[in-house]
Amino acid sequence: MTEPSLPASLEALLASLNPQQREAVTAPPGPILVWAGPGSGKTRVLTYRVAYLIAAYGVSPWNILAVTFTNKAAREMEERLEQLLGSTRASGLTVGTFHAFCARLLRQEAAYHPFTSRFVIADTDDQRRLLQQAMKDLNISEAYYPISLVHTKISQAKNAGLWPEDYPQGSPRDRTIAKIYQRYQALLEASRALDFDDLLLWAVRLLSEYPGLREKYARRYQHILVDEFQDTNTLQYHLVRLLAQDHRRLFVVGDMDQAIYRWRGADYKNLERFQRDFPEAQVIPLEENYRSTQFILDAAMGVIRPLHRKPKRLYTRRGQGRRVVVKEVRDTYQEATYVVETILELVRAGEARLGDVAIMYRTNAQSRVLEERFLEYRLPYRLVGAQRFYGRREVKDLLAYLRLIYNPADESSLLRIINVPSRGIGMKTLAALRTYAQRQGKAAGEVLLDLAHDPDAYHAVFPGRMHRALYAFAVQMKTWQEEALGRSPLALLDRIIEDVGYEAYVRDGSEEGEGRWENVQELRRIASEYPPEALEAFLEDVALVSDQDTLENGDAPTLLTLHAAKGLEFPVVFIVGLVEGLLPHERSMHDPESLNEERRLFYVGITRAMNRLYLVVPRTRWAFGVPEPQEPSRFLKDLPMEAVEGDLLKLFPELRRTTREPSSRRSRRGSRAVPAYRVGMRVRHARWGEGTVVSVEEAGGDQILMVAFDGGTTKPLLASMAPLEVVES
Repeated sequence: MTEPSLPASLEALLASLNPQQREAVTAPPGPILVWAGPGSGKTRVLTYRVAYLIAAYGVSPWNILAVTFTNKAAREMEERLEQLLGSTRASGLTVGTFHAFCARLLRQEAAYHPFTSRFVIADTDDQRRLLQQAMKDLNISEAYYPISLVHTKISQAKNAGLWPEDYPQGSPRDRTIAKIYQRYQALLEASRALDFDDLLLWAVRLLSEYPGLREKYARRYQHILVDEFQDTNTLQYHLVRLLAQDHRRLFVVGDMDQAIYRWRGADYKNLERFQRDFPEAQVIPLEENYRSTQFILDAAMGVIRPLHRKPKRLYTRRGQGRRVVVKEVRDTYQEATYVVETILELVRAGEARLGDVAIMYRTNAQSRVLEERFLEYRLPYRLVGAQRFYGRREVKDLLAYLRLIYNPADESSLLRIINVPSRGIGMKTLAALRTYAQRQGKAAGEVLLDLAHDPDAYHAVFPGRMHRALYAFAVQMKTWQEEALGRSPLALLDRIIEDVGYEAYVRDGSEEGEGRWENVQELRRIASEYPPEALEAFLEDVALVSDQDTLENGDAPTLLTLHAAKGLEFPVVFIVGLVEGLLPHERSMHDPESLNEERRLFYVGITRAMNRLYLVVPRTRWAFGVPEPQEPSRFLKDLPMEAVEGDLLKLFPELRRTTREPSSRRSRRGSRAVPAYRVGMRVRHARWGEGTVVSVEEAGGDQILMVAFDGGTTKPLLASMAPLEVVES
């Protein structure tokens, strides 16, 4: 390609980039690896790179593929490109996740695989149900082969590119899982369904086995851009290499220090493979951070430094900011109290809004005590990774109806709703239907459609009441399928709700019933965004949605795991439970690679913080009613002394401050004078009114008070943080 002549508008855009960003955006087409530190503007670089290819080199959007790791990131990129180029010039661009891209490819190339273009995507519940059926068919006990273990092993095999016949046969357990895998795949194929891993597995198989097909897509996608490259797995790397091996115009963005998904097949060594397979690649670092203050970045670099021979460099123009607070607390209950009361203090001081705050932890179970404390203080919160909207019963019911209409072979959906709401189809009738279908080599849903067309032919097969119940449902199913051809997803959804009486079914007069109906209304709202005859697109989008895609802005603190925090940012971050066994997790203790990933996970959590960061260490955790002593996380030792304040030296007495005196003596709520509380003192709390101090515990230059309030409640409070005033001394 010739040196581009830039329009003035594009020059103006490039002028807003720092030198490293501009170098990445304007690099000549070819293999390019961008080492993008956290908060370094990689989304902007990716977006501007696409705009640059179109505006400067005249590349057609039709020839560009941009791969992101969430639907949310894909939407943001598309919106930014429309702002930069206009909707007309940006049309034809392919932006989406690996799974969405592969689903599209498989629908377009249905002649090459056994699922037809009308396959459905099996969600986690569907997969578990099919695995249970496979094990039942093989007479294998779940007591010896837990579903979660089998599911993980099969998923790992698929992400490594292994088909059932390729599965290792080394041990009896391996041979048994291989049999389950084979039967599971047969059940998926019979239902014309693919699980998430199959989307990648089949796409790579087609591109590998059919050279003409690979060449077709390589010609189509002459420029390929991939975000979060450190999170790609074996199949994903193989996919992009297949597409780019001839033209070699592959632009990847990654950061080895943010590789935290090894447990689900991601392999950060793909960054090394890229440099090996594309030795001519240009390597460009992005080191300027636009998110965090320097003290937060210094803390992050200290934590990650043991993994690098050469110190990592991250810098910002936002100034040093506030030091990172390291706080030791007595136990997880005091930890939750400290978090909530610190949030309230920040809000009262005007330093943050409730929605600015995130509380992060290693395991989902850690949210329980935090949730209890938020409820106790009557503070709202958002819990990420709880039951997802699309995992709620009523939502899954209605989606199962739509999936069955789209694909009558989808047995998981049929089994879910054939008697929901009740229509007189019991287990005996269902067993008769499935047995007959298996003898005929058909799916049960296909038999129902045959029954709707010719009911008389099935009187001998399904006698009496059984025939009437199945025929009534079969006619409904046939009608919906015919109407689906010209209707929008919303119109079809409304027809189903009316025909089966679903509103009366969920609105049972209880508060829970009203909540379920609200979820139905939300599903209707989402469906309303799709035009007529877009049922396939609607079902595919909801099947591939992630927790982050459904995370909405709101004025409430966010509770989430460190894994779920990837890609997000918050003005104020608390990371709690920083003890050995949690972070690093006990499962990682004897595996150096896993231990390194735990360190990277902590690094990711730290770099989510923009302005304030609190690291909280409970000295005990309760187990079966007994407090168990905890050791502070080893990762805290690597924090640079000059970047932190609080209890680090107390946690690790062997450390010595070299740049300044400990700041814990002067950090108690700024300049506020905190009295020395004692037992019997009368105090007033802003929320709970007056009470009496019944116990006082000294803790790291602070006091933990137990106050019995006149209203009948007793609360543990941190003296330096609680909104208390002395009434009687």
